[in-house]
Amino acid sequence: MKLALTVLISAFLLSYSVQVNADPGQLDPFHPDSDLYLAHFDLKTDVDDVHSVAAVATMLADSRFSGVRYHAVAGTYGLQEGEYVPAEGVFDLAFGEHWSDAHKDFGNALSEVSDLSIKALNDGGSIWIADGGQSDFSAALIRRIQKQLPEIPLKDRVTVVQHANWNEEVTTPGDLAFVKESVTYQKLPSGNGTGNGSPGFRAATPVNWREKIGDARLTAIWTSAIEVANRYNGADGRYLNEAIQDGGLDFSDVAETTWIFGFNYLADANDFFEEFSDKNQEM
Repeated sequence: MKLALTVLISAFLLSYSVQVNADPGQLDPFHPDSDLYLAHFDLKTDVDDVHSVAAVATMLADSRFSGVRYHAVAGTYGLQEGEYVPAEGVFDLAFGEHWSDAHKDFGNALSEVSDLSIKALNDGGSIWIADGGQSDFSAALIRRIQKQLPEIPLKDRVTVVQHANWNEEVTTPGDLAFVKESVTYQKLPSGNGTGNGSPGFRAATPVNWREKIGDARLTAIWTSAIEVANRYNGADGRYLNEAIQDGGLDFSDVAETTWIFGFNYLADANDFFEEFSDKNQEM
């Protein structure tokens, strides 16, 4: 009896230990051993994309993302009018060599991303696209992949994630229809508000991110992103982001990324920095 009780208690403690040590974000449905994550940003004309770049970089710097293959693209805009937000320095800080500039050279960016995508698909992986903007570039990418890999069922291997009605409205209609028809298209509730099923990453009041971010590189990224966003917010006819104007943060375009990696349970910007605090990891 005593031996049986001891075994039972040991089994319970082992089970409990596994549960309490379980990581709530297992990067699911993304598979780090094979998949490719693409982060697309339109940067026209809202400066929220610049904050979103910093937030994506914060996630990728987390130790749980150490095996993730990724690439970012700037300038994936559609039909909208207005001035572009130049943020090349922020992209360099955030992604190093892992980004392409579709605003400067659409064709070269498409070739770079196509090569990465085709390699991942040939190696048995899937493609996950966070459309933090319009789907025009994604449509061009999918057409290129279809042409080179006609035998691969892209509905099963490519997922495009979108959160904003406005982004859909200013995507070239034929491109949006093509994306929805050709791959898995996941439409999320807006990342601008809370309590709707997506994290609400638009904070109209200041967020004390420095309390959670201690890493010098991430601090430099956020400092640069905030400076660039403040400089171009509403300037020369660009969209005036009132949350950023009031000293808050807006990385609402990261709602797609948190869904891809299994962190959709986060509520708001404060939750985000609590989850990805490098100071917590050091403790």
